[in-house]
Amino acid sequence: MNSVAESVITPEIINEAMDYDEYRQMIDELLEQDKTTGDNHSEEMVHYTKMNVQRMNRLDKRVELMDSLVEELNELDENWIWLVLTEAWCGDAAQNIPALVKIANESENIDIKFILRDEHLNIMDEYLTNGGRSIPKLICLDADTFKEIGTWGPRPDAAQEKAMAWKNDEGISKEEWAKKLHKWYAKDRTHEFQSEFKKIMEEWRE
Repeated sequence: MNSVAESVITPEIINEAMDYDEYRQMIDELLEQDKTTGDNHSEEMVHYTKMNVQRMNRLDKRVELMDSLVEELNELDENWIWLVLTEAWCGDAAQNIPALVKIANESENIDIKFILRDEHLNIMDEYLTNGGRSIPKLICLDADTFKEIGTWGPRPDAAQEKAMAWKNDEGISKEEWAKKLHKWYAKDRTHEFQSEFKKIMEEWRE
């Protein structure tokens, strides 16, 4: 349990957080102005964001939940808030958020909300990955008490292991390892993600 984080995730933060439709609409409106989230509106960052919209559009249509995961969701009798730290330019966010939304929408007991990392660094800094502000980061909270139940992110464990190996390989450029990672996502089709979340749901319900 992260007691410090519980103190910075206030009811106001939850109330002002975006739902998925609002998140997507915000991104579309920024792109119409050749902008993305955050302060860096370079051509490169806007390009990443456009690619991410295509990824999310594709996954919104294609992700189908495994029966075993749906069965696990049907066992949920607690009310949860899933607060997700994200940014529009983040490739891992685009690859994982649509599946998170599918899972949340499958259960009446899960309310998924989104906040931007760079606007909430006090929260982000309570959930670092290997010392870095990696996103997406999901924080599961009890909807009544805001008590932290668990966290997930920024990638499925199988993807994280490969990504770190590629990143630390001096023979692979940043662009190359990013391409390798997105190829992994495309080939996996959220299978590892869903298998991991079935186990996570079991742990969080205990």
